[in-house]
Amino acid sequence: AGRSKTDLIVVLNHNEMSISENVGSLSLYLSKLRTDPTYNKLKQEVDNLLNIVPPIGKSLHKYIERIKDSVKQLVVPGMFFEEMGFTYLGPIDGHDVGSLIEVLERAKKIKGPILVHVITKKGKGYKFAEKFPDKFHSAAPFDIQTGKFVNEGQATYSDVFGKTLTEMALKDDKIVAITAAMPEGTGLIHFAKLIPERFFDVGIAEQHATTFAAGMAVQGYKPYFAVYSTFLQRAYDQLIHDVCIQKLPVVFAIDRAGIVGEDGETHQGVFDLSYLRPIPNITIMSPKDANELVEMIKLSRNLEFPVAIRYPRGKAGEFDITRECSIEFGKAELVTEGKEIAIFALGRMVGKVLEAKEILKVSDLQPFIVNLRFVKPLDEELILDISNKVKFIVTVEDNVIAGGVGSAILELLNSNGIYKPVLRLGFPDKFIEHGDVENLFKKYNLDAESIANTILQKYKEMR
Repeated sequence: AGRSKTDLIVVLNHNEMSISENVGSLSLYLSKLRTDPTYNKLKQEVDNLLNIVPPIGKSLHKYIERIKDSVKQLVVPGMFFEEMGFTYLGPIDGHDVGSLIEVLERAKKIKGPILVHVITKKGKGYKFAEKFPDKFHSAAPFDIQTGKFVNEGQATYSDVFGKTLTEMALKDDKIVAITAAMPEGTGLIHFAKLIPERFFDVGIAEQHATTFAAGMAVQGYKPYFAVYSTFLQRAYDQLIHDVCIQKLPVVFAIDRAGIVGEDGETHQGVFDLSYLRPIPNITIMSPKDANELVEMIKLSRNLEFPVAIRYPRGKAGEFDITRECSIEFGKAELVTEGKEIAIFALGRMVGKVLEAKEILKVSDLQPFIVNLRFVKPLDEELILDISNKVKFIVTVEDNVIAGGVGSAILELLNSNGIYKPVLRLGFPDKFIEHGDVENLFKKYNLDAESIANTILQKYKEMR
């Protein structure tokens, strides 16, 4: 971009002060000078004049440029960007809105690529956010007076994953953990502190992380790559070519699967089932709670092929060590017996379906409820057996409907000659906007009450 001479403005929001703390009057003065139209016009005229004056013009021009560059090296931290072909402006105090607007307005009038270096402080103006910037990045609800998070102390799915993997790795020196610049968000921070020699943060490079994991697997290690659902999309090529074609035992711990709420369209993890299902050699599973997540992580250790474990953002509930939770590979869980209706649910949607079941009781409906656990392979035997016993089949997932688990079950039924009404509940063919998670579930008819009402309505229409 820098060498293209395109009229482009890049804003570098730098909130760590590692490049420079200098936002004083000298740098501000130089930036103002360099954005001044009169200065730029005069500079161009001098350049043109020196280039046509033989024989000393070009030599004098180079000499002046060297002096200018030497001064800039001393007082302006922009030579790195200048070498890439950008005109560097800054550093600018990003909290001084007036000055920032002034520089941006002037930048618009300069020809060629411009880089505006803006210095900000993460969480500025709110002392708790300034002190703990990592915790307040994409923060959950909190008390503004105390800075304490609502329900603080309850374990998240990320916490459960990180704790379980760390405990396993302390007993197994072949387990390695990989993240793409998200050790806190994925729950791997404790692994990093306790076992730093087997923790690898590759930076914001999911493609490299995936191929790196493949390489570790080839060397006999058991790599766990913890990654947000939306960011794994970046590594789709490497996932197929470097991991799945070779059938390597890499585990993808897919965090933030399903809707994540306030982070919005770019972060909603509603596509992973659809983009993972078509890939040969990979196993896909999803837990309904903390106990199942722990068991799935343990189960994955001895699987000699690619595995994806998808789980949502948010609280996982308390891990109950006294509750028996045995997970058999490729097998679903029949949660409740029923009649006439079968509901196949995945992951956290199992909880919502169980709530919907209580609402359906009022209308004397008693559905079979199945916790699928596995998307690939499906528990075909159980699904077909129950489907043959009922008149109406429902699937519920926190993925887009297109290509999700509902589609997988529909394909299975069709292949086995079972032609019964199937209602697939999930997200529609659109990008899901930001918003509170529960409000979004309600908006898209995936809260317990909406699930129950939709099932009841469709069941009545069918009859």
